[in-house]
Amino acid sequence: MKCKTAVIGYGGMGSWHAQQLRTMQEMELCGIYDIAPEPSNRARKNGIYAYETFEQLLEDKEVSLVVVAIPNDLHKEVSIKAMEAGKNVICEKPVALNSQELQEMVAASKRCGKLFTVHQNRRWDEDFLVVKKLYDEGTLGKIFNIESRVHGSRGIPGDWRNTKEHGGGMVLDWGVHMLDQILMLTKKRIISTYAELTNITNEEVDDGFKILLKFEDGLSCQVEVGTSNFINLPRWYVQGENGTALIEDWDINGKLVKVSDWEKRDAVPVVTAAGLTKTMAPRTDDTIKEYKLPRIKSDVRDFYRNVVKSIEKEEEQLVKHDELMRVMKLMETVFQSAEVKQAIHEII
Repeated sequence: MKCKTAVIGYGGMGSWHAQQLRTMQEMELCGIYDIAPEPSNRARKNGIYAYETFEQLLEDKEVSLVVVAIPNDLHKEVSIKAMEAGKNVICEKPVALNSQELQEMVAASKRCGKLFTVHQNRRWDEDFLVVKKLYDEGTLGKIFNIESRVHGSRGIPGDWRNTKEHGGGMVLDWGVHMLDQILMLTKKRIISTYAELTNITNEEVDDGFKILLKFEDGLSCQVEVGTSNFINLPRWYVQGENGTALIEDWDINGKLVKVSDWEKRDAVPVVTAAGLTKTMAPRTDDTIKEYKLPRIKSDVRDFYRNVVKSIEKEEEQLVKHDELMRVMKLMETVFQSAEVKQAIHEII
């Protein structure tokens, strides 16, 4: 039997959800609801039923699952109302504006006996899955540094995402994805968080950030978003004891370089305009080997398939409440560090 689903909010992400759901045998899109007339009319032109009111959607007994894709400040209220009406809920990220709101949503899920999860879709990004494979398989030896970046040059989006009232800013918009990815790589505890936020194109909320995380096993992670970068730095830069991985972009252009001979340490000095250096001379070709990056195919619709199987008690929920809470508390620590302009030494 298909999981009958409705989408609340038919903007960029809401329409994306609707498009994905319509391609799946496991799902049936019953309709959408949007508070504004234009998105509702657009949905109807696309052959999708548009509910007249939020209450009408909640009263539809056919609908067992709703996807909440509306501004961040409304996630808690709408998600809880949907669960109280007997609906399972997928909420867009960030799940809430703070950990207290998230706790209320989790409590409602338990009270109502309904599934509640969050669309952490970038766990299915193939560039991330390549890094996870390298990490899990020890391809580079012990990894001691990971740098994750997303750069753009268009400034902060001009819709509700640039307002504090609605939960805008790049930490909540992109940081939630990138920090979630880092925490999916390692279960080790964070012992230190340092963050700097930028306000180049917007004073009300952050339009970029640099976050430095230190883990208990010595791993360092730098997570960075910029919206005023006209030359992008690599999406991923990963250093291990035996090699380095470079991933330029989401298309996984890049390379993997590993040591092939530890014994040959001689180097030809590099001559600069002001002198020479042997320490920083590159390795000779006979001591290293370059490899192509592995390729991993993914299907983001597996997220929805897991939700359906979780509702039917056939699988464990992939995006778990404790994972969501850890990311939320980490983002709160990021804001705290940026405000006091120093590292926060708390276990997360």
